[in-house]
Amino acid sequence: NATMGHMETLHDPAAFQQKLKVVQTRHPNTLILGGYLEILGIYQHQMYQYPTNSGYSHRTQHLGVDFWLPSFTAIHSPFDGEVLFFGDNGQAKDYWYTLICRHKADDSYFYLLYGHLKETTFVQTGDRIKKGQQIAQIGDASENGGWCPHLHFQIIGDMLDQTTTFYGVCDPADETFWSHICPDPSWIFKEYIPHPTIKWNRSDLITKRNHILGKSLSLQYQDPLYIQRGDGMYLIDEKGQRYIDTINNVAHVGHENSAVVNAGIAQMTLLNTNTRYIHHMILDYANALLQTHDDHLEVAYFVNSGSEANELAIRMAKQMTGSNHFIVVQHGYHGNTNATISISSYKFDGKGGKGADDTIHVLPLPDPFRGKYTGKDTCDLYLYELKTILDQLQSKGIKPAALIIEPIISCGGQIVLPSDFLKRSFNMIREYGGLAIADEVQVGLGRMGSHWWAYQEQDAYPDIVTMGKPLGNGHPVGAIVCRQEVADSFSNGMEFFNTFGGNPVSCAIGLAVFKQIQDQNLMENARIQGTYFTNKLIKLATRFPIIADVRGVGLFLGFELCDRNNQPLEKAATTLVNEMKKRKVLMSTDGPDHNVIKIKPPIVIQQNHIDYIIDQLEIVLSNPIFTI
Repeated sequence: NATMGHMETLHDPAAFQQKLKVVQTRHPNTLILGGYLEILGIYQHQMYQYPTNSGYSHRTQHLGVDFWLPSFTAIHSPFDGEVLFFGDNGQAKDYWYTLICRHKADDSYFYLLYGHLKETTFVQTGDRIKKGQQIAQIGDASENGGWCPHLHFQIIGDMLDQTTTFYGVCDPADETFWSHICPDPSWIFKEYIPHPTIKWNRSDLITKRNHILGKSLSLQYQDPLYIQRGDGMYLIDEKGQRYIDTINNVAHVGHENSAVVNAGIAQMTLLNTNTRYIHHMILDYANALLQTHDDHLEVAYFVNSGSEANELAIRMAKQMTGSNHFIVVQHGYHGNTNATISISSYKFDGKGGKGADDTIHVLPLPDPFRGKYTGKDTCDLYLYELKTILDQLQSKGIKPAALIIEPIISCGGQIVLPSDFLKRSFNMIREYGGLAIADEVQVGLGRMGSHWWAYQEQDAYPDIVTMGKPLGNGHPVGAIVCRQEVADSFSNGMEFFNTFGGNPVSCAIGLAVFKQIQDQNLMENARIQGTYFTNKLIKLATRFPIIADVRGVGLFLGFELCDRNNQPLEKAATTLVNEMKKRKVLMSTDGPDHNVIKIKPPIVIQQNHIDYIIDQLEIVLSNPIFTI
């Protein structure tokens, strides 16, 4: 049953189920799962991975048919022939006890391979066998390589000089070759064996997507991926190929983390409703969340996304100060609602934007590498820019509502702020009557390695902290924590209600994410692996001058591609991420000039992943097109 559920995720479930019903009606004791040329995502073991000219690939396309039957089920030969081999291929995920028989057809031979057998000897190498003779039994998990009991059955036209084993799965890119060597075994049986098929291919999906979805919904990469599964550090496409994901700061504790998924399932079977009823789960989650923040942040609110969290923070700041004037950072991004777009320079100063409203005041991006002021000692210069804005507002009798800023600027290019800037800018905004809002939607929840939240790493003192993305590991969870005074001011008689925010299922999932970070020591992993990754990138930069700057903290990293005059190289960055995708590494570009490679992977990343990424970067960057 577990295998059955897993397989269904790879195919159109309704069509697959219908085909299985046809088979099971005729053969009620037989489940055929793992059809001929079927793509099977279960083949993710190291054994099925092999090197290619573009990194690695996985053999995921089935060359035989699997019959899922009880152990000890008898197997009889369909033809006269001889035993080429019976023995143990006993390495992990192999066939283990394997039988290969040779049969004659006219003036040539073909071979039948039977895998995952019982050790009991019915025939031996060199024996002659007769049609209908029992030749083997299906083995159990203790002797068939740890698989559920089943028979792998395969036709082979040419053994290619092999005598004891043969590929049972191939790289989908090589299907044409292998399908000639290993033809469809259905002709042997009285009934045709249906083959589960993938309902959609990439081009069909893109066509349909362009027809029925909004035109502003973009796709990643020149050759977009059709992703069907996630697993830890990996995203897996429709051909079962695994890609190391260095982009996804949403799948914080790993794609489809089983502990998080199971927590959601368990709560979903009991209750999922709004917050107008007393329930312990929202209190448990609020308490856990507040314990990760500084003591002055005492009150929590729950929403469904980072955008909603920032929208709520805007309302709170307006209510607390009586002002609607906000100071934002150039190229900063805070969400996709009307209010959050209005405070996101990344949007209103970008394509399709109309610039800042009169109530929005933009601070130059505090980028020590290519900003308005560069170098190590730029904090005072950028603080002077902030003070200038505040003085101008004050001269007009305007009090600021808030300064909103990411402790590390993400979409602006993974910018680590000048030392002390965040702490001193938060203190400055309060001196002028405004609030300090730390947007931790992308950078928080242990990603820094040293602290739960990036503002803590910089010893800053926010009045409001907004959170989203990683809280639910893919489930939509957003939150705010704030000072008691802010919460009291917001409680002006108008009820705050969010239909889904803080529901028991979301809170159970949020708690499971916290538990995974703590139980798996993932903050420490972020620190160790982030340091290792950074050092490897710095070393790479010494070999390849096109890497003009490496920056970041923990597992929130970036490197910038520039020419020798520090001019941005957008085309080179785009080429790099597409070449890395071919090598099974997912990366993306960002920054004002789209020349910064962002690295913000799930914090379960390990050294072997980083080593592979660096090796592939080295190969790609060795291409002369990246020479400057």
